[in-house]
Amino acid sequence: MAKLRAVLIGATGLAGQQFISALKDHPSIELTGLAASPRSAGKSYVEALRAANGMTAWFVPEPLPESIAKMTVMSGEALRATDYDIAFSAVESDVAKELEPRLARDIPVFSAASAYRYEADVPLVIPPVNAGHAELIRAQRKQRGWKGFIVPIPNCTTTGLAVTLAPLAEHFGVRSVLMTSMQAMSGAGRSPGVIGLDILDNVIPYIPKEEEKVQVETKKILGTLAQGVITPHDVQVSCTCTRVAVLEGHTESVFVSLERKASVQEVVAAMREWRGAEVARALPSSPPRWIEVLDEPFRPQPRLDRDTHGGMATTVGRVREDGVLPNGIKYVLVSHNTKMGAAKGAILVAELMRAQGLLE
Repeated sequence: MAKLRAVLIGATGLAGQQFISALKDHPSIELTGLAASPRSAGKSYVEALRAANGMTAWFVPEPLPESIAKMTVMSGEALRATDYDIAFSAVESDVAKELEPRLARDIPVFSAASAYRYEADVPLVIPPVNAGHAELIRAQRKQRGWKGFIVPIPNCTTTGLAVTLAPLAEHFGVRSVLMTSMQAMSGAGRSPGVIGLDILDNVIPYIPKEEEKVQVETKKILGTLAQGVITPHDVQVSCTCTRVAVLEGHTESVFVSLERKASVQEVVAAMREWRGAEVARALPSSPPRWIEVLDEPFRPQPRLDRDTHGGMATTVGRVREDGVLPNGIKYVLVSHNTKMGAAKGAILVAELMRAQGLLE
């Protein structure tokens, strides 16, 4: 099967760099186009990364692929969607709101932006959790008259939470969730990003719009699709989202009220044995397990556990009974916000939809 020709919009930003790193040597997707702001257009990619002080602003730990460094960057306005099979979008939401529909008229768009997450005809897909929701794009195409479609990935904070709730909802049912996040600096990008003098020796107790995103998205992801409509799950979600001085990896403290009582051993077994949707198990970016549960009480930790299975698994620890919530269980998780929660997560969705025959 021929590789899909992909264009990356927002290629010079931190999120775009994460896509480039994740797509290197991909078995079924080839990055054949790069688009960015007009000030980068016409330059080679490495030239577009060069700052005024001479620094090459490549910020991911993996080296910049030589073939990508030489590619010419085009302006998003000059991009011809018909030259590609799919697009990956790593732009800010205000830009995505205008640019993504223009591309979706002709080709599928897999987006890291929040611009279309809450539209009724747009699925919010985490492949092991709700692969079946991808079918909603058929209704999206019909209603909007597009050949392509838009599928955004969830907020990176939502991803780890939804992955760990999925087996609990499946085995025991979930009534309510309380969550406090300790989120990595990379989740804010580099522009504007987090100022070092603000975050060092500190915890920022508020991330604008983050809590609302998690609360709405979790219900949509765990919801059911029937007759072209997603009915959100009735779980109640309340959270506090904070920023901490960690480079990558979101840590979350989670308290869950289950529909029926379950022991710690039953909850751990449900998480360890969960394999998610069958169609998502053998995708190129899929890990051998979506959840790893650790018995060590001092784990998970972002520095030690964020890269589990290439950053695609959510690591859980400190699973305990909770005596306040009805049928209460509590645990700590670490999820890689720039891998499973961003670029590699979007690529995983593209892989899923190809496996489902939705890219034809």
